[in-house]
Amino acid sequence: MQRQQDDERIAGRLCAGVDEVGRGPLAGPVVAAAVILPAGYVLSGLTDSKRLSARRREALAAALRDEAQSWALGSASAAEIDTLNIHHATLLAMRRALLALPRAPRQVLVDGRFVPEGPWNGTAVVGGDAAVPAISAASVLAKVARDAWLAELHLQYPAYGFDRHAGYPTRAHLAALATHGPCPEHRRSFGPVARQLRLAAGAAGR
Repeated sequence: MQRQQDDERIAGRLCAGVDEVGRGPLAGPVVAAAVILPAGYVLSGLTDSKRLSARRREALAAALRDEAQSWALGSASAAEIDTLNIHHATLLAMRRALLALPRAPRQVLVDGRFVPEGPWNGTAVVGGDAAVPAISAASVLAKVARDAWLAELHLQYPAYGFDRHAGYPTRAHLAALATHGPCPEHRRSFGPVARQLRLAAGAAGR
């Protein structure tokens, strides 16, 4: 009985799932979510956000925002990514999400291989975004939040189509980058953006 109660406490309010979205794009922030689910919580269809349609993600995110015990977002900007590199910026976004929770968790389960430093016990779970409900929830909330953020950036920089590709290096995005050059939200340390900056510098020096 005591073991069952301990497991429920770890599965519920004392344990946060963490995941990030946006390591690969050429523009915009990397966004992380931290989620604490009620003990025994079940949400039908909850899984890795990459396996879900945009419509399904939105529906699940709405349910999670209402039903999770607590949740929070954290991000690292394009400028921070350029300064720190994407790995350390991702850990920073995760740490910010965890520290933004109303109550700090004692246990943290993170998708991948690395855990952000902080006042918690952390476990990295490879493939956790599809296998651990709290991490799946974090994956969904982070993805929906980042997509909304990029839709807002599209209003500022409509030439790049951020509302369609969320900053990922699609053919259309690369073509817009070649035509217009980088905007302030582009990650200057990423190869395609750095190449465009070098080309622009070379043309200006002629």
